[in-house]
Amino acid sequence: MKEIIDDIWPGVAIIIFDKDRRVLLQKRADVGLWGIPSGHVEPGESVMEAAIREVKEETGLNINITRLIGVYSDPKSQVFKYPDGHVTHFVTTYFEGEVIDGQLSCSSSETLRLEYFDTNNLPSDILPMHPQWLNDALCEQETPFVR
Repeated sequence: MKEIIDDIWPGVAIIIFDKDRRVLLQKRADVGLWGIPSGHVEPGESVMEAAIREVKEETGLNINITRLIGVYSDPKSQVFKYPDGHVTHFVTTYFEGEVIDGQLSCSSSETLRLEYFDTNNLPSDILPMHPQWLNDALCEQETPFVR
C-alpha cells in the first residue's frame, strides 16, 4: 500500500568536511538520528540562501557554498515519515560547503549533538538516505546527480 503524503517541501542539505576530510553530522532532535545538516527552504529565499541559513542555525558555522552535488526527488528515498505520523516528500538540493568562520555549537533546538566522523566509521543510527548522499559527495563527479 502506498504511503499517503501530507505535503511536499523544497529542502536543502549541506555536507561539510574538516581539514582531515571527516564529515560533519548532526544528531537531529526531531527523529534522534544522525544526518548531514539539512532543512527547508523558506518563502522568499533561494536554495543557496537556505543552505547557508540552515548551517548557521543548526551548527553555528558560517559557510560558503563550493559545489552543487545533486538534486534528490525520488520518492523511494525522499519520502519521510516523522514520529508523529506526518509524511513529507522532500525535493532536496544538496551542496558542499566550506567553513569560513564561526564556532561549532549545539545551541539550536533542532540539534542534539554535532560531531565530525571519519567517512569509513559513520554512526549506525543515520538517516537512511544520507549514506548515498555521502557517497555522492565523495565521488566528486563534475556534473550534479539527479536522483
